[in-house]
Amino acid sequence: MFFRYALPLACVLAGLSACASDNAASATQPTGTTVDGVACSINSSTVNSSPKVNATSTVKWTCSSATRTMTGNGIPDHPVTMGNFATPIRAQNLTINFRFTPTLGAAAVTTMNPAYALNSVKFDPGTAGTCTSNATSVNPGGGCVAAMGTDPWRLEAIGGAFQFGTDESNAHVQPNGQYHYHGLPEAYLTKLNKGQAMTLVGFAVDGFPVYARYGYVAATNASSGIKSVTSSYRLKTTPDTGRPSVTIFPMGTFTQDYTYAAGSGDLDECNGRTGVTPEYPAGIYHYYITSTYPYVQRCVKGTV
Repeated sequence: MFFRYALPLACVLAGLSACASDNAASATQPTGTTVDGVACSINSSTVNSSPKVNATSTVKWTCSSATRTMTGNGIPDHPVTMGNFATPIRAQNLTINFRFTPTLGAAAVTTMNPAYALNSVKFDPGTAGTCTSNATSVNPGGGCVAAMGTDPWRLEAIGGAFQFGTDESNAHVQPNGQYHYHGLPEAYLTKLNKGQAMTLVGFAVDGFPVYARYGYVAATNASSGIKSVTSSYRLKTTPDTGRPSVTIFPMGTFTQDYTYAAGSGDLDECNGRTGVTPEYPAGIYHYYITSTYPYVQRCVKGTV
């Protein structure tokens, strides 16, 4: 893989830094409107006094001719007031390298961690929760587990019967304290304050950009208007054979409850499409975070 974790980060805030000291700051917004100016000079330190955080979010993005590099601690730079986290949010030591000039590969590649936000928070749409085929309850002893599951029916973090304690940004915390988004990062979008517009929120591990909720009506026409783009995944009309009871576990509880129907929405199987964006006016393949499954893409189209 082209991205990697590195040794602990020593944060240096200087030069083109855009630092902030409160939760309303928007230092992680990208700068520039051309390819060579996108998210190449972000250097932010944001004190997050939210009750569930109480830490400083640090992140820096730089670019070379071949590599876009993010270093950060994974601490959210926006309010976190809700959520039932199993472990406290803790700083991480992250250095992630992305291809500066991404290229589409021959086939989609499934990945557990498909992208990182501009504030260094990871996008991690799946879960490690599973249920047995004869599960009878989401409660302990009912045949389901929230973590390290090995049973066949994989639980979704959003929209199902099992509660994963996600907050107002569809995020929660892994056992190591890493805060991560499972869907639309609502508080981060509020902070970026772009309104009903295409909003760059991060980069996928293959180097292609990631946008949230809104895209152009016509992918190749920036003057065509704005809409909430739709995924091409749909709930199955009939549950799979051997699935636990739909009375106990409504459709949408499990990953297997969804099927890809090409052309039924705006996006492909990786929740992406090719078109123009504010940061890439000449056009580029890019991903979307949507309000419905898969929320965050579960695969990438580029070479990693």
